[in-house]
Parts: sequence; structure tokens; C-alpha cells
Amino acid sequence: MILLDLKLQPLTSEDLSAVLELDKACFGGLWTLEGYQREMDSPNSDLLGLFSPVSSLKLLGMGCFWSILEEAHITILAVHPQYHYQGLGQALLYSLLKTASDRGLERATLEVRASNLAAISLYQKFGFKTAGRRRRYYQDNGEDALILWRGDLQQPEFQPALQEWEKMVSDRLAKSAWQLVFA
Repeated sequence: MILLDLKLQPLTSEDLSAVLELDKACFGGLWTLEGYQREMDSPNSDLLGLFSPVSSLKLLGMGCFWSILEEAHITILAVHPQYHYQGLGQALLYSLLKTASDRGLERATLEVRASNLAAISLYQKFGFKTAGRRRRYYQDNGEDALILWRGDLQQPEFQPALQEWEKMVSDRLAKSAWQLVFA
């Protein structure tokens, strides 16, 4: 089997049109061009993109977190609908957690739609636990959000977990004929 390279790298201003296309496909236009530019310019944000040189789409997925004190607040995790269920979400989440750990952050948190069982399952694979609920959090339909937390990013047991997840991600991507390359 020939594996196709997926390139993971920080997003830049040159990627803005692809970012907006992905945002529209995944969220219906959640953030504006200016909002994404602010994320790219902020030293407290990490905005990563997943690229494939063989896809008709330039940007297959993206993830973002804000560094707030010792916490990584994950604000975006998106994979283009054409590429769901191929392990790309796992690759992005792994990369966000590794980046947060490398930055010295101690924990990660996020909000997820209470009905998004696929996303909740993904987060649970990476050790996230439900810490609470935000009632009527989503303005489009008034749906609740679950607050998920993952601690111990600086504890000794986290590094073996990262290694295990890296293997899990690599194996899952290989099943879909992908391999991850960090740019």
C-alpha cells in the first residue's frame, strides 16, 4: 500500500481563504477572516492545519487552542466532511495536545455539543472527562455544550500516553492510506 503524506503545520495568512472554506463547510461560517487572522497573529494561539498535496481541497482539517495561564482551551477542531472517519480528527487532537504539552501547559479544556457523540467519543479516547454543562451554549439552536477537561499534561505519565496516541494515530491513518508528516 502506498501511503499519502498529510502535512501538519501552523496556519498562516496565506492559508486564510482555505481556512474560511473549511470553516464554512464544517461550521457554516463560525469565524470571520479577521477572527482567524487574530488567531494567527496572537502569541497565545496555536492554529494548526492538516494539508494534503493530492486532495482537491488544500486544507483537510484544522485545530486551534488558546494558551490561558496553564491551560490549553481548544476552540476549533474541524475536519472537512469529505474526510470524516479517516483518523484526521485523531491526528489533529493528538497534535494539539502534544503542542500544548510542549508549551508547558498543564491541562486542556473544550466545549462540545452535547449531541455530537462522535466528537465526544474522540475526546474520551484522549482522556477527556466531562466536567460540566453550559446550558443553551450554542446560539444557532440553543443546544447545551458539555465542558470536557484533560489534566496532567506535565505529569510523567502523559509522555507514554502521547507515544501510545502517536502509534494509534499512525495506525489509523495508515488504514486510510495516510501518513502524518510534521512540517
